[in-house]
Amino acid sequence: MSSTSDLRPVAAPRDLFVQRLRELWAEQLGRRLDVLVAGCLHDEPRVLDRIETRLTGVDEDLPAVRAATAARADLSRCLLGDLRSAPIRPRSFDVVQVSFLLERIHHAELVLDRLLQALRPGGLVLLRMRDRRSAYGLCERLAPRWLRRHLTGDALPAVYEPLISRDGIHAFCLSRGLMITDDETTASAPAPTPLGRTAVTLADRLTRGRCPATHDEITMVIRKPQNHFARLI
Repeated sequence: MSSTSDLRPVAAPRDLFVQRLRELWAEQLGRRLDVLVAGCLHDEPRVLDRIETRLTGVDEDLPAVRAATAARADLSRCLLGDLRSAPIRPRSFDVVQVSFLLERIHHAELVLDRLLQALRPGGLVLLRMRDRRSAYGLCERLAPRWLRRHLTGDALPAVYEPLISRDGIHAFCLSRGLMITDDETTASAPAPTPLGRTAVTLADRLTRGRCPATHDEITMVIRKPQNHFARLI
């Protein structure tokens, strides 16, 4: 397993994902890419110019998710319900996009394993999530839901299991023979309210930087191996 150097200039997550999708499309000689979108509240990357893609959505059945999927014309279909038992055919997708989903669900490791089963050998996981070890993540997971509305404006569940960190994903990939090709942390979503920004700054100071305010988001591109002797998941 390898990762990019922290000293490398950081691209915007959308730009990084578009670049990796174009590279995969070139490897497939222009064949249509089947994309599983796990986390339907966020819609990047959309269908790309000159690249044929078919997008299937999967997410928990929550009112906010239902409203978001109803507004998305780019999804050919969407499966809502228990992510541990969603009817997804194994090895049927070239790309699995997981956007801000894992931090708000229980059994995140089991769900991620199930999503990986849907990925063809050589396929990509495009992962974006909040970091439980950031100041933003600390505020989200400790504050009750009514208070989070005032801190971050988010009423969705904030579970943040141990997997939801850089070390957690690295350990997960190492145990399953997956390769991390890109690994970045960014400060993409400052708390939208003055109270929230104050809470994030205070969390940084009280933890003496162990939960820093310098970033809140983890972006990774993970590749499933082509090697027939690699562990199959």
